[in-house]
Amino acid sequence: MGDLSLLSEISDAFTRREVDPSVTAVLPDLGAILRVQRGNTSAWAQAFRIDVLGVNGGQESYFIKISIGFHGLQALKGEYEATSAIYAITPDFCPKPIAWGSLHDHSDAHFYLCKFYEFSEDLPEPNDFCEKLARLHSSHSSPEGKFGFHCTTYNGDLPQDNTWCDSWEAFFANGLRHILKVREERAGPSPELEALCPALFEKVIPRLLRPLESNGRQVQPSLVHGDLWYGNAAVIEETGASIIFDPSSFWAHYEYEFGNWRPARNRFTSPYFEAYKSHIADWSDPVTDFDDRNALYALRFNLHAATLFPDNNAYLQM
Repeated sequence: MGDLSLLSEISDAFTRREVDPSVTAVLPDLGAILRVQRGNTSAWAQAFRIDVLGVNGGQESYFIKISIGFHGLQALKGEYEATSAIYAITPDFCPKPIAWGSLHDHSDAHFYLCKFYEFSEDLPEPNDFCEKLARLHSSHSSPEGKFGFHCTTYNGDLPQDNTWCDSWEAFFANGLRHILKVREERAGPSPELEALCPALFEKVIPRLLRPLESNGRQVQPSLVHGDLWYGNAAVIEETGASIIFDPSSFWAHYEYEFGNWRPARNRFTSPYFEAYKSHIADWSDPVTDFDDRNALYALRFNLHAATLFPDNNAYLQM
């Protein structure tokens, strides 16, 4: 997803205000480009802020992310589609997505464009943040009531298996097997991990997830952000409102979202769990299994980290 020389070439052009025609074609109300500033850089993408002058004299700022190659294209498509799905339910909780596509002058480079916000240094206030998150999760409008998503979404440079499924247990197990497969492709085999997998899939997952869909119970699919750690949430400086971005969404059991909150590194600690719970009746039944389900969901997020950073054995040890 990252050809560094090509990204560098594109970055240099953008910061000279030589913005690709595919981007200028979708910038709303564009009169002139005032400035382009480099933003965050990751191993798989380069971000920019584009300040523009509108045809009627107003000024606006946009966020754009550039990535390279097939996986770069699919990742940015997934980000656009996931953000669009979140925006359709909670437009006050994410940036308005504008466009995604390939650059005209570099066909192997691709972009995602949305509204730009200035963020403060604060963590989101728990009640405002969790009220919006609970509202997002409460929209049970998945196509045909299934778990999955209509395209691949990426957690960093990690493609997720979003194949539609009727059962949450089956969808979760399929997705976890996919993550394990990608981890092995990137990092090589781990006999210790492989020895743990039969019990995980044959005993732990059925024990913790099957009761959610047994004895008359059912899981209604909720749209989750999918990678909701503090680095993908912020406070808008101008308004103080909380906002989320960079999603890797699919329709899931809403509690899946909180697997990423269990590790202390992600800074959404007990006040956030308590604030969220104040907006719902209770955790899913059987409620007594909540903590164990949370540990199971956290296991997948730790495997994401072990796959994204295969050379860092500490993530695998988690």
